Amino acid sequence: MVGARITVNGKEAPISPAAPHTTTLDFLRERGLTGTKEGCAEGECGACSVLVARPGVNKPTDWVAVNACLVPVAALDGQEIITSEGLSPAGEPGRPPALHPVQEEMAVRGGSQCGYCTPGFVCSMAAEYYRPDRCAHADADPGPDSNPNLDAGTGTGTGTGTDAEHGPNGFDLHALSGNLCRCTGYRPIRDAAFAVGTPTDEDPLARRREQSPPPPVATEYTRDGSAFLRKSTLDETLRLLRERPDAVVVAGSTDWGVEVNIRARRADCVVAVDRLPELRELRVESDHIEIGAALTLTEIERRLDGAVPLLAELFPQFASRLIRNGATLGGNLGTGSPIGDSPPVLLALEASVVLADADGEREVPLSAYFTGYRQSVRRPGELIRAVRVPLPLSPVTAFHKIAKRRFDDISSVAVAFALDIEDGIVRTARIGLGGVAATPIRALATEAALEGRPWVAETVEAAASVLRAEGTPMSDHRASAEYRSAMLGQSLLKLYAQTSEAVSS
Repeated sequence: MVGARITVNGKEAPISPAAPHTTTLDFLRERGLTGTKEGCAEGECGACSVLVARPGVNKPTDWVAVNACLVPVAALDGQEIITSEGLSPAGEPGRPPALHPVQEEMAVRGGSQCGYCTPGFVCSMAAEYYRPDRCAHADADPGPDSNPNLDAGTGTGTGTGTDAEHGPNGFDLHALSGNLCRCTGYRPIRDAAFAVGTPTDEDPLARRREQSPPPPVATEYTRDGSAFLRKSTLDETLRLLRERPDAVVVAGSTDWGVEVNIRARRADCVVAVDRLPELRELRVESDHIEIGAALTLTEIERRLDGAVPLLAELFPQFASRLIRNGATLGGNLGTGSPIGDSPPVLLALEASVVLADADGEREVPLSAYFTGYRQSVRRPGELIRAVRVPLPLSPVTAFHKIAKRRFDDISSVAVAFALDIEDGIVRTARIGLGGVAATPIRALATEAALEGRPWVAETVEAAASVLRAEGTPMSDHRASAEYRSAMLGQSLLKLYAQTSEAVSS
């Protein structure tokens, strides 16, 4: 479809002649917008970040930073993006444009040295600059000795803290968790982030937030025998998947984009579901919470606003903000990876998935969803419409992610706990595990070892021995099998140390 178009820095441009698999990064660079850089081509360095106009939580539009190296440009048909070159309005004829406030602070505080990573930092920083609920805290004082490492802390991205990861201006450093620098050092970048003010009323990108983002458009972009398709409704999509069961289904493309870039994977047909309204609902019912499979993790985090504490603990540890701005629960479950971070949490929450095809829907407990390595009960032509979390929630929860880095890393082991402890007795225990078997699993033997017993050191130590034997961990470059087993038991001991006083009081 030659009519597919994208608005870049306020100017509309045709997507053609780009191939359907062409990334937004390559599309922009071919058009001379070389501020968008390729560093890793798999969403880990942030040198490629750009802003996309997306439906907002507090305003009609949010400026959201995403990895341009992962998103196919065809996925942005009808959409609006801003690159580092487009942050500042054009200057007077014959004079260069003034620097954007974010660019100005990066410059005057020495936040750039070689400059390669700087445009990506600037775009991610601009997304946080324009976050509508960012607010200053007059009493916030990070202090001269606070940790400047952007991977430190456990900020939630809500901008409500006054710790080392949240500046007095409300800036959440986790907005930069997906951006890497190898020469400047993070301290001046942190200083620049904590120095930016608030957008003025004359700021065109701030004013743009008051208008709705471009609506989703049906896309049928075909070149050289390959197609990128987006239908307007779920029913149309399911009929298409019945006709094309071989199609690759994408939402944020945070997984498929890596396959395209690193492994040179190509698909005859890619079907996008990220803008389907039926997959973007979040409803709280009397007995469950239903989360649309195409809502991004950032959208879920901000809409739930801590209502599911175990999910709230997961989100800051799931990759980076850049990835969470595109990644979805449907995608994380759909890949079937045994080291995905969301399955252990959802297993502990006793979640189920709603599967839909052209014939109707069915609900499957997540504990019965995975059947083998990257395999599930999902049939050809079927997709995940939603995830359901039953209510009420267990009051004692925790998510422990063991990885080489605290953030923006793949788990060696992931453990999620959800316990009901009443009068000092464990009434129910649900434990989800990742990284210790061919699929995410429930620690059923450990659950049985806890239930009906007092929440005391003797019980926990015995159950920790059982937990060390759960699964079939293997040794690889991330961790040995012995280490993984040891971390399972240690996680339960850690939970007890964190909760024993509160439970007994």
